[in-house]
Amino acid sequence: MNLFIESLRSALESIVAHRLRSVLTTLGIIIGVASVIAVVALVQGLSESIRRQFEGMGSNVLSIKAETSFEERLRGKINRLTVNDLDQLRFHVEGIDNVTPLLVLGGGQQRIVRNGAESATPFIFGTTSTYQQVQKMYVQYGRFLSQEDEKGHRRICAIGEKVRKDLRLPDNPVGSFIDVGGEWFKIVGVMESRGELFGFDQDNFIFVPYQTTLSLIGYDVKPDLQIYFSVTEPKEIEVVEEKIRRLLRQLHRLRPKEADDFKVESAQQIVKTFSEVTNTITLVLSGIVGISLLVGGIGIMNIMLVSVTERTREIGICKALGAQRRDILMQFLIEATLLALAGGLIGIALGYGIAYTAALLIPKFPGISVPWWVILLACGFSALVGIVFGIAPATKAANLDPIEALRYE
Repeated sequence: MNLFIESLRSALESIVAHRLRSVLTTLGIIIGVASVIAVVALVQGLSESIRRQFEGMGSNVLSIKAETSFEERLRGKINRLTVNDLDQLRFHVEGIDNVTPLLVLGGGQQRIVRNGAESATPFIFGTTSTYQQVQKMYVQYGRFLSQEDEKGHRRICAIGEKVRKDLRLPDNPVGSFIDVGGEWFKIVGVMESRGELFGFDQDNFIFVPYQTTLSLIGYDVKPDLQIYFSVTEPKEIEVVEEKIRRLLRQLHRLRPKEADDFKVESAQQIVKTFSEVTNTITLVLSGIVGISLLVGGIGIMNIMLVSVTERTREIGICKALGAQRRDILMQFLIEATLLALAGGLIGIALGYGIAYTAALLIPKFPGISVPWWVILLACGFSALVGIVFGIAPATKAANLDPIEALRYE
């Protein structure tokens, strides 16, 4: 223990005595660690924000969407979910409730919404009253769609916050009328703002009753539905998925070897997939910027070799006074490790500051997140770099012949 304390004291004295050189030596480590921390903080912050939004949908929520392969698109085939699929799910699959269709009203003139001289092109969704429960969406003013709206094919709507701003409507526009694709609709509700996701504004929408949407696009047009619903028992979610898959394959008359022309997804699956992608991105980017840590390690080794040369006579005196090989080895190895570890700690603080500043400068960025394992890994890797690249200089110092060292000029 006394040997370690003495070696630590001697290493600290050497680092303090050569402040400028010590700072320049650790610069590579500082830049490398700061880059890794900044990248991880930004990517993980974005990932955590998106994960919270998806998890807000609930672990028992499933969605079904039509899926068309690239080859089928080339042949001009577009797969769709139909009203019959919706009805069959409602009446033939047990263990589900709040079965909700979602129909996107076409493009072009149908998407243009006007309020006097102001206009906007939001997404117009036709759905039912249960969509609110499934997606965990809440109103800020007024109310959401009701079953009576659905049955009466009413020309009413609930709008997002961006639509309200784009049309320059009052803070509480409930009761106002807007022109939706050439039809007058009464606003009955304004939904709570949910912000942006991947640059996509989640408040740029209008909800209208499902049956009203069908009448707008024409009953002779085959609609492309998305279907959302909740599973009564979350632990049975995989069983329910398989039941739905078998039913839809039967309804779509798919042969045993044919791929599904639909996709069943849960919020948890989306979160898991996204987490895997972001973790891979984090590792790749960290590996790339982590190369600078190796450059920093080489810098430490070079400076330590210079230090050994400068202190040759000092080493000779220590050995002449009885210092063992291991004493010299530990002294220089601790010095190299302290340099790398100090650089790592400074890099962590600098990287956090860079990430925090970048998050403030990027419009509507959700914030940063630095997992504890990243900090431990950065500190551990910095110390490891110091040990690995400090071995050669420390060994050279320990192997010096005391007589030759004392003669060194």
